[in-house]
Formats: sequence, C-alpha cells, structure tokens
Amino acid sequence: MKETLSSEWESRRLKQDGNLCTTLSRTYLFCVTSLTSLCEFWISILIGISSMALSNNSEGPVPDFLLICFPNYQTWQHWLSLPLSLLFILAMGANATLLITIRMEASLHEPMYYLLSLLSLLDIVLCLTVIPKVLAIFWFDNKSISFSSCFLQMFVMNSFLTMESCTFMVMAYDRYVAICKPLQYPSIITDQFVVKAAIFIISRNALFSLPVPILSARLKYCAQNIIKNCICTNLSVSKLSCDDITFNKLYQLVAGWTLLGSDLILIVLSYSFIFRVVLRIKTEGAVAKALSTCGSHFILILFFSTVLLVLVITNLARERIPPDVPILLNILHHLIPPALNPIVYGVRTREIKQGIQNLLRRL
Repeated sequence: MKETLSSEWESRRLKQDGNLCTTLSRTYLFCVTSLTSLCEFWISILIGISSMALSNNSEGPVPDFLLICFPNYQTWQHWLSLPLSLLFILAMGANATLLITIRMEASLHEPMYYLLSLLSLLDIVLCLTVIPKVLAIFWFDNKSISFSSCFLQMFVMNSFLTMESCTFMVMAYDRYVAICKPLQYPSIITDQFVVKAAIFIISRNALFSLPVPILSARLKYCAQNIIKNCICTNLSVSKLSCDDITFNKLYQLVAGWTLLGSDLILIVLSYSFIFRVVLRIKTEGAVAKALSTCGSHFILILFFSTVLLVLVITNLARERIPPDVPILLNILHHLIPPALNPIVYGVRTREIKQGIQNLLRRL
C-alpha cells in the first residue's frame, strides 16, 4: 500500500514538474516574441517617417550621408578593425550562448534569468546596429549611409541604450525583493511580472526616444553631408542642417537625463535598502551569501554607468581633447558592455556556469 502511494505521489510530482517547465518555456518564448514584435512595430513607424524625410529632402543637393571615422587618424582604421572584430564576435557568441543556455536549462527558467535574457537581446541588437557598419567603413571604405538607415540607427541607439538602463533598474528591484522580502519574492516576481516589465521597458523608452530621429528627419539638409563620426548620433547629424537645432538638443538632453536619471535613482535606492538589510544580518556567512546574489548585477551597473559617465565627460570637454577620442569611446560603449555582461554572469553565477557546461556536453 505504501509503495503504491509513494509511486503515485512520485508520478504526480513529475507531472507537475513537467507542467511547470512547459509553462516557463512558454513564458520565455512569449517574452522573446513580445520584444521582437514591439521592436518591429516601432522600427516600421520610424522607417515610414524616415522615408517621408527622404522625400522631403529629395529635391535638395544631399542624397545621403557620408560617415568619416576618425577624421584626424584615418590610417588607424585597419589596425583598429582587428580588436573591434574580435570584441564583436565575442559579444555575439557570449550573448547567444547565454540565451541558448537559459532556453535549454529548465533550472534557469526563473524571472531573474528571463530579465538577463532580455538584457542579452538588447545587447545583440545594439551590436548589430552599430558595429557591422563601422567594420564596413574600416574594411571596404563603405562610408555612405542613406537617410532612412541613418535615422533608423539613431532611433535604435537612443532607445535601446535607455532600455538597457531600465532593464538594470528592474533587475535591481528583483534583487531588492529577493533580499529584503524573501518570503514574498515568489508572489511578487512572477513570470507575469517579467512580461509586464519587458513591455514597460520597450514601450517607455521607444516612445520617449522616437521624437529624437523624428526631429532630425524633419530638418532641411541643404549643405554638407559629411558626418564626422562612425555612427549617426543626433548631434552629429542635426548640426549639418540649415535649420535651428536648439529644440533637438534640448529634447535629447531632457529626455535622456530623465530616463537615465530616474533609472539611476531607483537603482541607488534599491541597493541602499539592500545594504541596510544586509548590514543587520548577524548570522555568520549570511552577509557574503546575500551580497553574492546581487554581486554580478552590481558590477554590470557600475561598469555601464562608468563607461556612460566617461563618454558624457569627453563630449562635454570636446574642445580640450582630440575629436577622435569621443568617437572611439562611443563605439566601445556599444561593444564592450555587451561583450562583458554575459561573461560576468557566466563566471560569477554557479547555475549559469553549470548550464553552459551541460550545453557543451550535449554538443
């Protein structure tokens, strides 16, 4: 009798585990599909707007733009392309490996790893938006870029950068709940929470970033078409216009600092609460264990903020430093964090490391 009940209980438990894995897999796929669909929606809107801008400027003497990387040191381009290519391959490979590992390992079907998957997807899109064009300039001297492609790149760079910042903010909230409210964590940080967070991250930042390329696309470009940059940043493009660009500068400044600043404030608040709770823990080893759960995330936030801060400072001090330095830092900002994010999590997180090892064994 006991053996029968035990076998029935075991079969019921296995069935529940299987249903849970299926539900989590479907949730993961829903997150990825939602991100892809929303991105396609906003990109289709921007392409239409950029096409109208192209038709408005079709009568002028500027058919497209020319990207001039490192105006003072163009002989560096071939040498610089090698490390950039290696970093690009590393970023693509590391993020793809992380996504596949989280998708294949049932033990990683948890909200924290779904958020990490979203961060990897954003990193991949940012890399693919910027680096291939930069390498095409270095290798094949393909400096020309159309109006629509330039404004599309501008939109993706502005929106996805703030999406990454917002994702870090949501991940900080996840760590806050895990450490400060551990008993309520399963009821607060659910799969539905991740889906809603992903929709919020994409919608908020796409809406606030969309006017940046729209304002630039509506300008009249009737003079030079040479952009002294490797990528289509708002200021590099709009200053070629014959029109007044004061509102363009003002909107990007206000929108950028509002989005990034609010995310940073919430991240600081989350970690201040975390550290306050951790310092009250008296159990031996509990402090180290609690901090280890958010160590990787904290390292990535510090790196992301530091690189962004250096980039801002160099742009503000543009008159005192060579103009090629901000250009190089802007490229590296779109390349180094995507390459390091999955590596830091893979090295410091035991579950991900074990999942990667299992994935390699299957190959």
